[in-house]
Amino acid sequence: MNESRPDPLTPEELERYARHIVLPEIGGPGQQKLKRARVLVIGAGGLGAPVLEYLAAAGVGTLGIVDDDIVSVSNLQRQVIHDTRAVGKAKVDSAAETIGRINPHVAVERHHVRLDAGNAAELVSAYDLVIDGSDNFDTRYLVADACAAAGKPLVAAAVGRFDGSLTVLKPFENGPEGEPLPSYRDLFPEPPPAGLVPSCAEAGVLGALTGVMGTLQAMEAIKLIAGIGEPLIGRLLLYDALGARFDVMRYRARREAAE
Repeated sequence: MNESRPDPLTPEELERYARHIVLPEIGGPGQQKLKRARVLVIGAGGLGAPVLEYLAAAGVGTLGIVDDDIVSVSNLQRQVIHDTRAVGKAKVDSAAETIGRINPHVAVERHHVRLDAGNAAELVSAYDLVIDGSDNFDTRYLVADACAAAGKPLVAAAVGRFDGSLTVLKPFENGPEGEPLPSYRDLFPEPPPAGLVPSCAEAGVLGALTGVMGTLQAMEAIKLIAGIGEPLIGRLLLYDALGARFDVMRYRARREAAE
């Protein structure tokens, strides 16, 4: 993360973030880290919406948003950063307006483009941390590979109809015993065959589920930026919404990948 000269908090910011600052794990130094941080969010949809709202409220200084879509009525059941008045508007613009209402101290960089092989490296390299809220496998693998190549931490999540998963990836670093940390391809070596996993539009998704998973992504991002807690590195969190159950499985770098 960016460890440049501390940017003093203004009196208004001290009041705004008072409940963070009284936490010993955050305090003034942690809040300054949040203020200096540059976070790229892929997608301003179901996952990206709560991510952006909570990171804006937390005082992350710069939020980049990548999304080439416009707001439609069918988005509003789960993409809570947008409202009915935003229908027909670019999602990056609608999200930026909401962020401005939440916290005027946050700078928003709008990337009204589709992330692809031609722009992924440039976009990822301009930020300290990346959060993937995309809804397709091609983008997930592209983001993961770009982050690994650029040495950028990635918070990756996905949702089904009533379930979700979440992990944190730093494959460019080693663990406490010198072991290589796992990559996205260690966890999911290959995408499933086309058509095997139905899209959200085909299968449906419970709106509140994306709120749960997106909020968890924001929590992991704050931990990484502030340097607190134990991020979900080498661990995959699984959430069963209907059973109200969380499970965590551990995974490692594949031996052949490490060699």
